[in-house]
Amino acid sequence: MTRIDMGRTNKLGYAAVLGLEAYSRKSVEPRLYELIKLRASILNGCGFCVDMHATEGAKRGIPQRTLHAVGAWQHTKGFYSERELAALALTDAVTQLGPETVTDEIWNAAAQHFDDGELGALVLAICTINVWNRVAIATEMAPPIDDKHPIV
Repeated sequence: MTRIDMGRTNKLGYAAVLGLEAYSRKSVEPRLYELIKLRASILNGCGFCVDMHATEGAKRGIPQRTLHAVGAWQHTKGFYSERELAALALTDAVTQLGPETVTDEIWNAAAQHFDDGELGALVLAICTINVWNRVAIATEMAPPIDDKHPIV
């Protein structure tokens, strides 16, 4: 059970994040969208969002091995395109902000695969999942466990 339902207690703020989410979902290709959402959620330790994006990725036809390997994407060969690898590196950098995280090297590698509009959409999508991760962790959202969503 969550601590609070922010969709009820903070409707306008929650609606604003939902708007950004809707923009991100339509602006980033579906497979890439799920991969970056899953990767940021793994980095942030958000069980609710890891479950959601692994499940959604599978529904979108992303192979299970590809979804599982997101946790160690730097050490997999052949699972991801160069474009996806650049987006995953950018996801790591934007999610783990610090003095040397979003380096020119990471940015320029992404810029080789995405135009300015795509880069902007990608950054907004990464930022949005980071917001959702923090909301889910702070309010103790848990993945659904029921007959439709068995865990074993």
